[in-house]
Amino acid sequence: MGFTDSADGQSVADATEGAVLARIVPRLPAAEAAIVGPGDDCAVMSAPDSRFVVTTDMMVHGPDFRQAWSTPWQLGWKAAATNLSDVAAMGARPTGLVVALAVPESTPVRVLEEFSDGLRSACESLAPGCGVVGGDLSVSATFTIAVTAFGDLEGRRPVMRSGARPGDVVAVSGRLGAASRGLDLLFSHGVDATGAPDASRAQSVAEQHPHLVGAQLTPQPPIGDGPLAADAGATAMMDISDGLALDASRLARASQVTLAFESLLLGDDVDAALHGGEDHGLLACFSPGTQMPGGFERIGMVGERGADDVTCDGDAVAATGWDPYTAWDGAVG
Repeated sequence: MGFTDSADGQSVADATEGAVLARIVPRLPAAEAAIVGPGDDCAVMSAPDSRFVVTTDMMVHGPDFRQAWSTPWQLGWKAAATNLSDVAAMGARPTGLVVALAVPESTPVRVLEEFSDGLRSACESLAPGCGVVGGDLSVSATFTIAVTAFGDLEGRRPVMRSGARPGDVVAVSGRLGAASRGLDLLFSHGVDATGAPDASRAQSVAEQHPHLVGAQLTPQPPIGDGPLAADAGATAMMDISDGLALDASRLARASQVTLAFESLLLGDDVDAALHGGEDHGLLACFSPGTQMPGGFERIGMVGERGADDVTCDGDAVAATGWDPYTAWDGAVG
């Protein structure tokens, strides 16, 4: 079902906020750490560690997604997955999400139900025990999603971007470049003659290239590998959301080092791996001799601070990648 199909005949404008909540809250995943969940002015969360991590992210129709290319379920999945990945990148276990939606009045309530189902599926699959503990609803001319995610460090130290040391091994968990290749396919083949996003053409592209388009619309970040990396002594770590080169440059500057990659370890499409963005994998550094945990695989080494933040086979790598201010130029359909 798309965003404008109102099979049940009721849109957001036809229902009260309470009526909409009554339909979507039962579909949301419960959080094991919630002492008080949705329904009060605030949720109450247990925090056995006494510390917690928190992050927030927005997804706005136009710069961040296209309704013609995503189902509401896929959008709910991605909204959860992208935030869960940031929590994992600190070495924490995701425990709760707060989700705020502002949608056009014509939006069918069923769309919000399917969005909620996507949230639930992502939490159950990627971070069992994590759930939605609250949020807000409003109306807007533009479909807008804001998610705040919480995580429990469970006694671990938070793994920051600033701890990498010369001699460390650089490793990645997750698939590099697939999401950007999927987006390229949607831009080139998922549009009509005017260049506007087209749902039927996008569906055809997804059927022909399910793994690439799926990596863009329903990413599968390795959430469990975040705590595993922390337990293995990762010296630095971050989520790869804006592209390996751009995010690695941020880690390199924070740690005052240079990250040196090897092209043979980056896969068949080195340019997509370095600059594509939206992978939502994990980039981490480990002390020499550390056995790589989970799905982490070595892609390079940490060197002394030099003239370049990132190199590949000894050559400087430009710190470019995903940028929502430029990535979605053109029609918004």
